[in-house]
Amino acid sequence: MTEDTRTNLTGRTNLIGLSRTELEAEMAAIGEKPFRAKQLWHWLYNRGETDFARMTSISKIMQGKLAERYVVYRPVVERDLVSADTTRKWLLKFADGNEAETVYIPDEDEERGAVCISTQVGCTLTCRFCHTGTQLLVRNLSAAEIVGQFLVARDAYGEWPTPDDSVRRLSNVVVMGMGEPLYNFDNVATALKIVMDGDGIGVSKRRITLSTSGVVPMMARCGEELGVNLAISLHAVTDEVRDRIMPINKKYPLAELMAACRAYPGASNARRITFEYVMLKGVNDSAADARQLLRLIKGLPAKFNLIPFNPWPGAPYDCSDAKTIRAFSDILQDAGYSAPIRKSRGQDIMAACGQLRSDSQRVRCSRQQDRLAAGIADDHGPQPAAP
Repeated sequence: MTEDTRTNLTGRTNLIGLSRTELEAEMAAIGEKPFRAKQLWHWLYNRGETDFARMTSISKIMQGKLAERYVVYRPVVERDLVSADTTRKWLLKFADGNEAETVYIPDEDEERGAVCISTQVGCTLTCRFCHTGTQLLVRNLSAAEIVGQFLVARDAYGEWPTPDDSVRRLSNVVVMGMGEPLYNFDNVATALKIVMDGDGIGVSKRRITLSTSGVVPMMARCGEELGVNLAISLHAVTDEVRDRIMPINKKYPLAELMAACRAYPGASNARRITFEYVMLKGVNDSAADARQLLRLIKGLPAKFNLIPFNPWPGAPYDCSDAKTIRAFSDILQDAGYSAPIRKSRGQDIMAACGQLRSDSQRVRCSRQQDRLAAGIADDHGPQPAAP
């Protein structure tokens, strides 16, 4: 994590997003012992506190010392929309003015649900069925900006201090928002380790699912270092079709992707890999496609998530009809696999799968240099190479 990433425009360092080790190093740098980091960690991630003056287990002298050097900064909520089905979407603005979207998706009983987290402003991929893919990558999100999305959701629902598992409304995290998380792995990993830490937010890794379009070289590392559930945005069963709708397949074709799935650490019948499959009329929805899908994943601990295509302005595809989707699901289920048809949530507020997008744009090189010369950091980490 670079100094530019951590430093607020006021010159003070944002404590959100620092790993435990980094937080301890900050305390050591101001002459404090490691227990101060443990105190702060509790206030930041168990209590959700943003004001040092309200951290009552810390002396007033120490509170002042912290306030001089540090901030506890959340993304700013620019827009807060609630769907007729109670799905909720936030447009969040970051310190440099860029924006991304975060969604809360309630379960059917609406007593609990998942927070869908974004990892990039825009996306480095150009999947043709995804609205986010029409927005070029602007930049990676920092660890602070990634974990900050979950904190904003907690703020919105008043879930502080951290509730126990039996009463959590925000019970799951899905890393399925804007961007390809495995092209921003270091920041994603730092953020998820904060989310999983038992002394703070404490969401079990079994309640976290990371979705990738198939960045094969990073998949094993994800399993080894994070151990979270894996979801694969598959959406086609031949290289010819997947090349067309998901250009990443030209770099990591299906044979390599399936081999990486078979090698994914921790995958088992108890922890199956989810294969996400958006249903596109006349493109990938035939009975032959379903049978080929079964051949493709043979021997893998797998389940499926069939997603009716969610339209967006200018979308080049139509959704398969309900009868076709049901027939596709029946073929998979008759072979012994779980293959539910996802109920689209939040369509009226453009919060459904594949509909997220912000108006942030790439900064021209000359403009970026001007901003950097003025002391405003635009770059939050190395940019990934386009596949």
